Amino acid sequence: MNKLFATTTLAAGMLFSVSAYAAQETYAIDSEHSFANWSVRHVVAKTSGTFNDVQGKVVIDRSNLANSSVEAKINMLSVSSNHAKRDAHIVKEDYLNAAKFGEMSFVSTKVVARSETEGEITGKFTMHGVTREITFPFKVLGFGDDPWGGHRVGLEGNTTLKASDFGYKWGLKPNGSVGDDIEVTLLIEGKRQ
Repeated sequence: MNKLFATTTLAAGMLFSVSAYAAQETYAIDSEHSFANWSVRHVVAKTSGTFNDVQGKVVIDRSNLANSSVEAKINMLSVSSNHAKRDAHIVKEDYLNAAKFGEMSFVSTKVVARSETEGEITGKFTMHGVTREITFPFKVLGFGDDPWGGHRVGLEGNTTLKASDFGYKWGLKPNGSVGDDIEVTLLIEGKRQ
């Protein structure tokens, strides 16, 4: 009887483990359809743009968002503000210093689900050689088949970063033309692997 119980328990445990693993889906971030959009104060208005080279992966558990994770990298040289001269200035040493720090990265450490499609994600964010823990809200926009036989997920996240937290000084200058707060909207499209 004990042997039968042990065998049944082992089988149930294996089934649970397989089910938990199967619930997680891995999506590669599609850099052609994903964007890290930003806006920052410029004099008395705002300037906006995007980083259009976002890569990485998203692991999602649809039945339990808390069991999800994200790893992403953003190419600093992919910045675009729809103004070539400004873009060339942004990547230089007095702003992003992209020649030395060519990449931003985010690795999640915790996800808190608020509903089936919304939550908060916490992780280690690195920019300009400085790593800090950040937390921001996100939404799962949906899942669906694409026209090329793949299956996709759409995600959106929003946060505000202080440039000075990452060693950038432009926003701290008295009467400076560029603000310290960077508003960020992440628009991510992932393709299931």
